[in-house]
Amino acid sequence: MKKIKKLLEKHPNLVHSEQMKVASHVQREEDDWFVNTIMLEDVDVPFKFRRKKPYKSLKGALVNVTYYPQTEQVAGIDFEYMKVVRIRQS
Repeated sequence: MKKIKKLLEKHPNLVHSEQMKVASHVQREEDDWFVNTIMLEDVDVPFKFRRKKPYKSLKGALVNVTYYPQTEQVAGIDFEYMKVVRIRQS
């Protein structure tokens, strides 16, 4: 928990949420990476993170997530998403 507090103090835009339930989890290959997208219950914005290896399914799991709000432009339209910096199962 001390690491999270230090991260939050050092990076003011960083957000940390605990005990969030994963509603859906999808991963796809992109170049040499696996791009993971999760949706959390009661949150309308997707959370994305990348890994070199496939990740186990998190559907239905409780997670602690540290993330930055981001915007991505697709076909000229801005879409908000959360870029995950750290994710751990609770």
